[in-house]
Amino acid sequence: MFAEFIKRLTQPDPAQLPDGDARLALTALLVRIAKSDNEYAPSERARIDQIIAKRYALDADGTASLRADAEALEAEAPDTVRFTRAIKDAVPYDDRLGVIKALWEVVLADGSRSDEENALLRLVTNLLGVTDTDSAIVRKQIEDKD
Repeated sequence: MFAEFIKRLTQPDPAQLPDGDARLALTALLVRIAKSDNEYAPSERARIDQIIAKRYALDADGTASLRADAEALEAEAPDTVRFTRAIKDAVPYDDRLGVIKALWEVVLADGSRSDEENALLRLVTNLLGVTDTDSAIVRKQIEDKD
């Protein structure tokens, strides 16, 4: 279903993604982090829905549709390293920093941080070209808000 999209995304020099494709790729990354501890909790799905509804000004149907497409893409997407590097090449830095914030929101949604989630978030942060310091600042802001 997403073979052509993944092919474009993982080319050696991908073009910047159109808005709709970027939304899909970034939401798929949120799904991947939520599934990283082998428990895709309802609280994590709800947090993904909240994030994408707010970020992309979607109604309930649009939110459900985007998350369903992202879940399908995540299942078909290549390994996290290639997938995330492709996003880095196709998405501006400020948007990538926003993705790190959203990833932390998903990781913290169920009230716990697993070793798998921590490891994947560290990897993704690095692959997206976001500094550990920026990631830690964003995480602290989210923890302080909750």
